[in-house]
Amino acid sequence: MSLLADRATLPSRLGKLVTAEELERMPSDERYELICGKLRAMPNNSTDHGNKTMRISMLVAHFVDENDLGECFAAETRFIIAENPDTVLGADFSFVAKARMPQIPPRGYLRLPPDLVIETRSPGDTRTRFARKVSMWLEHGVQVVWALDPGAHTLTVHRQGDAPHIVSIEDVLVEPDLLPGFALPLNRVFRPPSKPA
Repeated sequence: MSLLADRATLPSRLGKLVTAEELERMPSDERYELICGKLRAMPNNSTDHGNKTMRISMLVAHFVDENDLGECFAAETRFIIAENPDTVLGADFSFVAKARMPQIPPRGYLRLPPDLVIETRSPGDTRTRFARKVSMWLEHGVQVVWALDPGAHTLTVHRQGDAPHIVSIEDVLVEPDLLPGFALPLNRVFRPPSKPA
């Protein structure tokens, strides 16, 4: 472990809870979230993780922008979803509907849960850890979580109050409540990378 990482985790090791403000002041090379005031390292991501996340995020963000539905946020933008002790999470992609969107602060984190988040399973994520993060988002007010699994070529829709629904590569992903009119054939996300001419 690096000296920087060791210093950053020291408050948690000593039993002191870390606040969202302290997390924001940490060096930029230290990638953490907060779970009930305790630091948790964010996983390293693979090329496939980044590629699949970018494909789906780009298509959703374009649709949101074209239809003036709200604001989208790139990977690891953090949201304060609980306070005292603080829980600060960053999704691979997030969307806040226009009706709920406050002014974007020049610094700091938004103090609200997004409406929709995309979580892409990292190679190092256990099923338990991945499922727990999806659950945390839902427990703290996120309406819909799209859990993308590049290895399985599936996306599981988790919606408040409903059973999870798996969308496969042959299916079309829709979100009529938050993104009315949006329809994405999932094979656009899981198609093979382009080869050089």
